[in-house]
Amino acid sequence: MNPNEHELQYPWADAPDRGTWLTLRPGVHWVRMPLPFALDHINLWVLDDEIEGRAGYTLIDCGITSTATKQAWEQLFDGAFAGKPVLRVVCTHFHPDHFGLAHWLTAGGDRQRWTAPLWMTATEYAFGRYLSAGGGDNISGESAARHFARNGLGDGAALQQVRERASGYYPGMVPAVPTSFHRIYEGDQIAIGPAHAKRIFRIIVGFGHAPEHASLYCENSGEEDRLLVAGDMVLPRISTNVSVFDLEPDADPLPRYLDSLERLLLLPADTLVLPSHGKPFIGLHQRIAQQQRHHAERYAEVLAACETPQTAASIVPVLFKRNLDLHQMTFALGESLAHLHALWYQGKLERRDDAGVYHFNAAL
Repeated sequence: MNPNEHELQYPWADAPDRGTWLTLRPGVHWVRMPLPFALDHINLWVLDDEIEGRAGYTLIDCGITSTATKQAWEQLFDGAFAGKPVLRVVCTHFHPDHFGLAHWLTAGGDRQRWTAPLWMTATEYAFGRYLSAGGGDNISGESAARHFARNGLGDGAALQQVRERASGYYPGMVPAVPTSFHRIYEGDQIAIGPAHAKRIFRIIVGFGHAPEHASLYCENSGEEDRLLVAGDMVLPRISTNVSVFDLEPDADPLPRYLDSLERLLLLPADTLVLPSHGKPFIGLHQRIAQQQRHHAERYAEVLAACETPQTAASIVPVLFKRNLDLHQMTFALGESLAHLHALWYQGKLERRDDAGVYHFNAAL
């Protein structure tokens, strides 16, 4: 959790109930959906829109595929949507809580009320389609188990649980993907809103958390329209997970993530941040500074620990001083490895292979 939350402003004390929305600005609505994890929710955004004379909504992110999420969306369709259709679905990235129901929402829900296009960056769409089709899974299956074992996870029971999740972890939450999409790029401008009150959102691509994560920043000049739909790039209470997984085992994502945060500092300080987890807040610059300090401190802790040889698994308790379930452990190990790799690529650590397990120690 963030010990410096007093530096942030939370204009809304309470989140919307399931199946309802909370209007934050004219035409900007906050929806919250459940997740079956310790992080038990995701925020989604419904924006009033009009495309080619047709009034309706643009959705930003989707929730996982689950009965509870579908029921909550159907309640919104029957209530707050007031008979208007979804005109477009924008997904910030391929992770299941953001992408899981894209196929269902673009097809109009249970009653197939409309057909809407999916807007997404190409890399995120490709990753999601690949994983949904059973092409691989970062945190489950034999390949993931080998990756975790190679990086020091020696708990045989935990590794077996990782293997046994092989067939359905990602596809269970993202069982299908729209067969086509509208590609969005860094710098694209998307007009969203009724004809008389369009907001112009600029796409800002970030790296580290996902391969081509799209945040949306509203560039309208009015103070009420300084909005950043941040996805997972900036979160108010928890640190964005930046991990190394088996699909790209020698990746160096953390410096790329921190570089992406630097670019967000160019936005106005009073921007209203709409994050995927936690509550909307004002204090973008403060939160980015907190994250920069956080990772600088973690680098120092990892470097000090590596005065003696360490694995990613042995670094987990250095960085995460609480009990973790298996789901949390897989992400914690991935994030520990991201810190080790950053220091390794900087030449501050050396890596060696000891009988199939990677160890890191301070460079001489």
